[in-house]
Amino acid sequence: MTEEVKPLVSDLLTAPFADMLPDFHSTAEIPSLEGMIGQKRAVKAVEFGLDIKQPGYNIFVAGPPGTGKITYIREAVKKKAAKENTPGDWIYVHNFKNPDRPVAINLPAGKGQEFCKQMDELIDEIQEEIRKTFSGDEYERQRNEVLKGYKEKQQEISNEIDRKAREKGFIIQRKPTGLMTVPQRDGQPLKQEEFNQLSPEEREEIGQKSREVQEMISDALRQIRQLEREGKEALEELDARIAHHAIDGPIDDVKQKYEDNDKLKGYLEAVKENIIKNIDDFKDKEEETSPLPFMAPQRQEDPKMKYRVNLFIDNHNLKGAPVVIESNPTYSNLTGKVEYQNRMGAMVTDYTFIKPGSLHRANGGYLVIHARDMFGHAQAWEALKRALKNKSVVIENIGEYLGFLTISTLKPEPIPLKVKVLLIGDPFVYQILHQYDEDFAKLFKIKADFDTVMEATAENVSKLANFISSHCNGQDLLHFSRDGVIAVAEYSARIAGQKEKLSTRFNELVEIIYEAVAMAEKESSELVGRQHVHEAIEEKIYRSNKIEEKIHHMLEEDKILLDLEGEKIGQINGLTVSDLGDYRFGQAVKITAATYLGRKGIINIEREVKMSGRIHSKGVLIISGYLGSKFAIRSPLSITASLTFEQNYQGVDGDSASVAELVAILSDLAQVPIKQNISVTGSVNQKGDVQPVGGITEKVEGFYKACKIKGIEGAVGVIIPQQNINNLLLSDEVKNAVKEGKLLIYPIKNVTEGIEVLTGLKAGERDEVGNYPQGTLNYLVEKKLTSMAEYMKKENQEEKAKDNEMN
Repeated sequence: MTEEVKPLVSDLLTAPFADMLPDFHSTAEIPSLEGMIGQKRAVKAVEFGLDIKQPGYNIFVAGPPGTGKITYIREAVKKKAAKENTPGDWIYVHNFKNPDRPVAINLPAGKGQEFCKQMDELIDEIQEEIRKTFSGDEYERQRNEVLKGYKEKQQEISNEIDRKAREKGFIIQRKPTGLMTVPQRDGQPLKQEEFNQLSPEEREEIGQKSREVQEMISDALRQIRQLEREGKEALEELDARIAHHAIDGPIDDVKQKYEDNDKLKGYLEAVKENIIKNIDDFKDKEEETSPLPFMAPQRQEDPKMKYRVNLFIDNHNLKGAPVVIESNPTYSNLTGKVEYQNRMGAMVTDYTFIKPGSLHRANGGYLVIHARDMFGHAQAWEALKRALKNKSVVIENIGEYLGFLTISTLKPEPIPLKVKVLLIGDPFVYQILHQYDEDFAKLFKIKADFDTVMEATAENVSKLANFISSHCNGQDLLHFSRDGVIAVAEYSARIAGQKEKLSTRFNELVEIIYEAVAMAEKESSELVGRQHVHEAIEEKIYRSNKIEEKIHHMLEEDKILLDLEGEKIGQINGLTVSDLGDYRFGQAVKITAATYLGRKGIINIEREVKMSGRIHSKGVLIISGYLGSKFAIRSPLSITASLTFEQNYQGVDGDSASVAELVAILSDLAQVPIKQNISVTGSVNQKGDVQPVGGITEKVEGFYKACKIKGIEGAVGVIIPQQNINNLLLSDEVKNAVKEGKLLIYPIKNVTEGIEVLTGLKAGERDEVGNYPQGTLNYLVEKKLTSMAEYMKKENQEEKAKDNEMN
């Protein structure tokens, strides 16, 4: 036997938040919130992920917007980073052996800036010392001594050539174009006319001697050139020896300060060798003048430029590990880039134009990235994965990486990477990456899953009060009274959709906090009370409920047909929810059923015109299963039943109307009227059990508003699944209506209970011989179906007999 369904008492509709809060007059008396509220699972995952240092244990922070995950991550990471060691600085310096591949050197934090200053001072000191040394008299004396010996040897060779030439009868004339041998006679050069008067034998002899003299000159010139080379090398050795004396001391002083850094000492040694090799760049030079007065002399590159230091990462002001929150994670912003400068119409660069990315700045610490921001930029995700897999950051311009550019550019030495990445996104992004990206699970082993709700325990309710206090203190706002805090807690539970839960969508709570404060300030109140919170909620609804009001206006004008009084056969009031994104509201809808003889079963009109979603279509098929199991035991169903949502022009989905649809069909079959002052929501399975549905609060309030607009006097009712009792978080007006008996809410466990409330008839159960008791709704339905089946059988037999006669 089915027990009588009793309406809910109003006490079950109130969340006991008042009993959970500590005793205080206003939030000014309670401390601000420390830590996170109600995200135990996510907080534990984040803490574990931050503690573990092995590669691959990066964190994906999953959760919908507004749950406070970003604020918590920032605070948690900064707190963790403050306790860790500060990573070192990084510098890029010129590679003297391979200028296209700048060298990266790591220094202790703060030493990078110090080394830059030391190098600038060192080069200035060396230049000054070299200029003084090489412009002094002592250097000129030693230089002249070196040159004197070579010049004397050159002169000896020149004199010897002159002597041997004279012995051969020639004079050597020195001209700008070179040395010329001229035959002589009686100590005087032989003129061309005189040469032409000589006999052929004499001319041949002179020619032979000329060739011999030319060979001697060539040998002499080779000796002179060798002496010049030796003289140049001797001067270079002299310059190097003097330069060493000038620069060894200053460079060695700098090297001693970095005794433990072999790479830096190697660089300083390379600097020394390069300065000695290019010592002329440091000597005093006369300024070049242009041969044309209107042309400026060509700009010469500063010779000291290649000794400058690019302070790539400077952590001298950092305390603890770095925390970088990258708001624009493009490829270049993540991995760094090489910039260019326009010089005389040409784009040029050098190692001082190498700029760091957020991976470099976060190296040794933490990098926080929003997933959707990153996936909006080409190759950013691939660049991040490559850096994490290779444990180093390669600076490569994206055009070159994609193969679009083939210009020669720098290839900076990659910097080793040790960073913890926290990727913030929603659960859908996590699922897509986990399923389709083979690297994701290897690189992001920790998932911190932020929920949208938390348990409404005394601890969490108290923390909600602390949360309100934090914002009041931090933003210098009016504080909330205890009733005001309770009202915010009730609003939080309403967002969560359960009395035993609180919402963790803190953005929405903060909006109500700010707007309630504005309401209180408008009334010059000292505290924000319950009425101010309710006013803020009403104003928030009013800004978004234009569509709902238009529907109510149409209902008032009877443009939307809805029967809310009396009884109707095959007609029932269902409940739907419309979601506008920022606002949801419920509304009553007329559902009708028509049954007649046939074999098509249940026809879902919405499905036939492609206005039915898959879940709604499934619900209709489940109704067919229920009818078959209940009434097709002795004979097949010979029925066609059509179902529709009247005045529905936008489509329908979900199975929350399946109880209403089933009752409408049974009503039409049994010809038993349904009470129109009671609406129904709930899903049904093939066994007749009623299942919970969503939007229960909006549906109940929507039906109450419809009755109020239509001016219905007397009690009205709503049938809901019993499992949805704890989802009822009604407005004060609707709760008062329940308390006063104007609105009756019937929780049911199975469809038979709903039948009895809606029709006033017992549904009926089969007795020991398989019959339904007379007078019950199921008896009337089965009676109708049996008569329809017998009629169909008779029609089939008559048609078969006619066919036999024709054959």
